[in-house]
Amino acid sequence: MTIAGVRAHAGAIGGRVNESCDIVAETARRIFADLGEPRTVNRLDDEDWKAELWRALVEAGLALAWVPEQHGGAGAGLADGFAIIRVGGQFAAAVPLADTLLAGWLLSCAGISSPAEAMTVAPMRPGDRVTLHKDGSLSGRARGVSFAQDASKLAVLVDAAGAACVALVETAACRLAPGRNLAGDPLDAVTFDGARPIHLAPAPKDFDQTSLLLMGATARSVAISGALESALDLTVQYANERVAFERPIAKFQAVQHSLARLAGEVAAAMTASGSAADAIAQAESFDDGAFLEAAAAKIRCAEAAQEGAAIAHQVHGAIGFTKEHVLHRFTLRMLSWRDDFGNESHWAAALGSRVAARGGDELWPLLASR
Repeated sequence: MTIAGVRAHAGAIGGRVNESCDIVAETARRIFADLGEPRTVNRLDDEDWKAELWRALVEAGLALAWVPEQHGGAGAGLADGFAIIRVGGQFAAAVPLADTLLAGWLLSCAGISSPAEAMTVAPMRPGDRVTLHKDGSLSGRARGVSFAQDASKLAVLVDAAGAACVALVETAACRLAPGRNLAGDPLDAVTFDGARPIHLAPAPKDFDQTSLLLMGATARSVAISGALESALDLTVQYANERVAFERPIAKFQAVQHSLARLAGEVAAAMTASGSAADAIAQAESFDDGAFLEAAAAKIRCAEAAQEGAAIAHQVHGAIGFTKEHVLHRFTLRMLSWRDDFGNESHWAAALGSRVAARGGDELWPLLASR
């Protein structure tokens, strides 16, 4: 069933928004379980499984969920897309699903139709800048662009004489310096010098690079929380199965304490990312409230990824570090996602600057309004 069919079905039975999200998430979950189950793909010697998984995600309308139907997408709401990203995190998705979602969202903000292909978005690092010149060419370099080498198109936020524009660019027109993140997924530097956009349109009023970073940071926070959920499940299961001194290690108080700490980190990440996703989905613009939610979520989820990964590997012992064990598929990805769209240090400094600029009298009203 495609997303359009899901939404029609939810409407026919009087479904609410959260019910639609549940059905969309379940659709994504079934596809990943059938074609991208982490334990199964971890045992494979090649990556041929990715093509079939990606094809199924595209055919279901999940990759372009945030793109309106008139622009070639499924026309789903922001809440639906965040639900898809959470499922991707739960399955340690090694395909550019979240990146294509973000690229489609950025293009649709400027009224540009999205191709039915794998895409990614740039820039993904604070301080990176891509400039549009009067002759129509681009210049600049974007670091750490996820899956750029696997994407045929790039959705790029560019600076045009001080005004923000959105460009759709052929990846082949750019120069790539291939790289990999901790999990082995593509993480490339892209140089745009001389590249020319296929399509170009002005960004919405008051939309800037911070807006893109906030949206991306929220998406990565949601993905981290999903990966943490699965890491917790794996760790609890292992602790109940692993026997030492004639009883499961889950019976030992020290291990129980570790599991409780891990559960606390998961709960914090789920709460922070869910609150940020709800705020972004309901906000009309990236105002101070949305900034607070998204920045706080990225900070807290990045911290939870670090603490959660350490605890999970501690409970698993040496086996958790081996390639044969599936745990690394989750921990290495969530640690990698910490740096995308601004790490916790960047957002902590930005949040502090924003609060200081508002003044002390405004802090409590802002917090109380959330």
